[in-house]
Amino acid sequence: QLQLVESGGGLVQPGGSLRLSCAASGFTLDYYAIGWFRQAPGKEREGVSCISRSGGSSNYADSVKGRFTISRDNAKHTVYLQMNLLKPEDTAVYYCAARASWAVRCVSFEYDYWGQGTQVTVSS
Repeated sequence: QLQLVESGGGLVQPGGSLRLSCAASGFTLDYYAIGWFRQAPGKEREGVSCISRSGGSSNYADSVKGRFTISRDNAKHTVYLQMNLLKPEDTAVYYCAARASWAVRCVSFEYDYWGQGTQVTVSS
């Protein structure tokens, strides 16, 4: 059974850092592009960052460029999102998702499998 499990969320002060992890099981991670998405209360889900199957390509939403870094370790079946210089507007539930494709696009409806999400709250 294909499963994605996010972890690493929590409460952090503005300017702080968190590292989210997305652990995959039940499938070969190498065959899937992975995306991180987030959804704040009352807002639509948005793509944060996505990474190719090999990790050689990635993209970022303008709002997180220079602050967030996506990476993956296929041997450990895990994808990471390092989040630095966090802002209150980064507060949201963060989801990882997988798609069996070479394309690296952060378009949520193109992703087939989703985790349950992890809450990130940035507040003083």
